[in-house]
Amino acid sequence: MIEVKKEGILLSKTDFAFENEAVLNPATIREGDNVHVFYRAVRNGNNSTIGYCRLDGPLTISERWEKPFMVPEFDYELQGVEDPRIVKIDDMYYLTYTGYDGTNARGAYATSKNLMKFKKRGLIVPHITYARFVSLVEKAGKVNQNYYHNHNFYYQEGDPEEKILLWDKNVVFFPRRINGNLVFLHRIRPGIQLVSVKSLNELTKEFWHEYFMNFQDHIVMDPVYEHELNYIGSGCPPIETEHGWLLIYHGVQDTDKGLVYSACAAALLDLDDPRKEIARLPYVLFTPEYKWEVKGEVNNVVFPTGTALFGDTLYIYYGAADTHIAVASLSLSALLAELLTCVKIEI
Repeated sequence: MIEVKKEGILLSKTDFAFENEAVLNPATIREGDNVHVFYRAVRNGNNSTIGYCRLDGPLTISERWEKPFMVPEFDYELQGVEDPRIVKIDDMYYLTYTGYDGTNARGAYATSKNLMKFKKRGLIVPHITYARFVSLVEKAGKVNQNYYHNHNFYYQEGDPEEKILLWDKNVVFFPRRINGNLVFLHRIRPGIQLVSVKSLNELTKEFWHEYFMNFQDHIVMDPVYEHELNYIGSGCPPIETEHGWLLIYHGVQDTDKGLVYSACAAALLDLDDPRKEIARLPYVLFTPEYKWEVKGEVNNVVFPTGTALFGDTLYIYYGAADTHIAVASLSLSALLAELLTCVKIEI
């Protein structure tokens, strides 16, 4: 078992109007000795913006804005810009987030050259109804039936004929091009999928039609173990190591306490073809245990979305009970050594 240290709460809500209900699910990126934190800030009424703070080292707050860093501007994000992640590829920062319009939650992105001024580029996931997705995936065949047995989730309210769009969230870029391509993970329940393109301009209606007709080829991971059996989702941006891409993700289990969100260490994914899973821990990395993780806006949640590496210590920044931002730390080398004991054997 990996020794994980809970460092405690890093950020909580304030009296400022834009974050007076909760703060959670931060994007983090290290630059020099600083960690830049872009976090989901929720005001009363469940409207989300993105806040900003800067850390000196992994844990010391040196600057925190008193106003939102990014706010909703377009119809697809009318009720919230949520759950950001960030990476730098070449000389460009890519900030991905979920745009929520009050009904549909879909992945979007923005870019920046300097971390401070971002230009929104729009949705990055397909504009497709859930019904159309089901039709295409059923035709594709060889796909886990849980991908198209989510009717209770999509049609739990209102008219079952309503054209509810496919929820496609947790968009996370790999922090460099792979074989010349931009590569990102995204999440259509219950697993994690991957897109690889030379240019994001390739993401046309025709591209997505072909993608779904060959959907099985794009699934990186599906739930396997009990602690992730309901669904999983890409969490922190992948970390490149000599053994493969390290992916820290979230897994969800339905228990007698309701849904429990845990932090998991998937995987080593192949460096050249990250659709290939090399290893996955069979147990949770860490799970809700402290008061601030067990009780909140949503109970029993640890939701990892960012990391920063200082020496051999990997700091994991996560949403705690959808109310606070907290930090856990562990030895990266110890985690990799443990993962290497779980390498899949090809038959």
